[in-house]
Amino acid sequence: MRELDTEILVVGGGLGGVAAALAAASHGRRVVLTEETGWLGGQLTAQAVPPDENPWIERFGSTRTYRDLRAGIRDHYRRHYPLRAEAAKRPELNPGAGRVSKLCGEPRVALAVIEAMLAPHVSAGRIHVLRNHRPVDAHTTHDRVDAVVLESGQDKVTVKAQYVLDATENGDLLPLTGTEHVTGAEARSTHDEPHAPEEAAPANLQGITYCFAVSHHEGENHVIDKPEMYGFWRDYQPDFWPGPLLGFVAPDPRTLEPVKRTFVPNPPGDPLAVSADQSADAGDKELWAFRRILARNLHTDGAFDSDITLVNWPLNDYWLKPALTIPGHTTEADVEAAHHEAKQLSLSVLYWLQTEAPRADGGTGFPGLRLRPDVTDTKDGLAKSAYVREARRIKAVTTVTEHDVSAEILGVDGRVRREDAVGVGSYRIDLHPSTGGDNYIDVASVPYEIPLGALLPVRTKNLLPAGKNIGTTHITNGCFRLHPVEWNIGEVAGLLAAFAIGEGVEPRAVREDPRHFEDFARVLDAAGVERRWPEVRGY
Repeated sequence: MRELDTEILVVGGGLGGVAAALAAASHGRRVVLTEETGWLGGQLTAQAVPPDENPWIERFGSTRTYRDLRAGIRDHYRRHYPLRAEAAKRPELNPGAGRVSKLCGEPRVALAVIEAMLAPHVSAGRIHVLRNHRPVDAHTTHDRVDAVVLESGQDKVTVKAQYVLDATENGDLLPLTGTEHVTGAEARSTHDEPHAPEEAAPANLQGITYCFAVSHHEGENHVIDKPEMYGFWRDYQPDFWPGPLLGFVAPDPRTLEPVKRTFVPNPPGDPLAVSADQSADAGDKELWAFRRILARNLHTDGAFDSDITLVNWPLNDYWLKPALTIPGHTTEADVEAAHHEAKQLSLSVLYWLQTEAPRADGGTGFPGLRLRPDVTDTKDGLAKSAYVREARRIKAVTTVTEHDVSAEILGVDGRVRREDAVGVGSYRIDLHPSTGGDNYIDVASVPYEIPLGALLPVRTKNLLPAGKNIGTTHITNGCFRLHPVEWNIGEVAGLLAAFAIGEGVEPRAVREDPRHFEDFARVLDAAGVERRWPEVRGY
């Protein structure tokens, strides 16, 4: 078994992990960054999900380095793609003209920009990246993590570090290190949250999704082989759904009323006219345009014969089994079965679209839909990993509850001010259907400040969460799980670990000692981490 020794180990190469590694390396620290797949970037790349962001993202509401990432993606398109002149000149270029985000683009472009951001630190030896490595064990002493064991095929490596950051999609280091954590839904009595269930449900997690990309080529036949579970998914109708899951009628997440979606591949019109502001219009009723990641009409004539759209819809959310090992509830075999069934669901959605989906002209099926494994860099055409909305969460010094973010409780102008604020975020409390049989929970929220206490485990001293695994609840996870917030959390975790090493203090002391926190706040401010919101209204 190989051994590595570093100052900071970041396990998980999603957006939080990348931000953490960049932050720590920018302050001169040696970092080992690991990733379970071959792609860094997590939900933006390996999971293929265009960014869900607050409506003010172009002006404020993120860290400076997250804005650098966004600017880099736009610059990549301007440099390398045959954009129309008026599109290339647009400061707020939306490459895919998708309606879910002001910056819909292809995962491989985001990957290229992330790799470029890391490149100087990799060349300098400050960041060492281990791709295709997953954590399988950890060595601990009392309240500290000494090392983490990672596996890649038959190869194992033990990485020793002063600080360990858990940036995995599922909070995988928490059980391995014995760090106190929770899963699923807390009982209403725990935090008095209005939307929490009466009884705790540790195995009640939001569904996962295996996203995939498609283009459409009229007159061609790209129908895939019939998936083995197609019969099951074709007939499946959830109790809380207005019809079969494989259909264009689904609940409106905010009202739960049945709403018909439309599906029109390669619609006419100028993509520059598309608005992407979910606070004004959710934009999810026309499926093709919702998460479109390449808009052919943004480019010179003939450059592309089709748009490319990303399928992450109500139709392919999977919630039959938790995709997480939970003692007393699920095993590794259960998790493996959940991922298999989730993949089968997404492939069944594609097959249904190609063969049975109703068309506006009265016909059925879109055989010209072509699965794009070149977009996801996989053999099966699905994303490299599942889109995970809910992870294990640390038991934290501070737990963010519905009372801290809900517009129904606070009022649209309400705010909870945090003395230990280390970032900001804003998104609706958006929970997708869950393994406990819950329908959507979609609640208006207000802009919030991220408390440092939510990044501090109640006991473990040198492990920090760097993603969705911070001290939120099942409910508030719904507005903390999005791209810019995950990046913000990871960046702060990286800066905190670097600061703790440099100053010879522990993370808990940074929060508890006003002098240390003032010094750390100056580090955050200098790095461009926004800690307070300007005066804005609720989303």
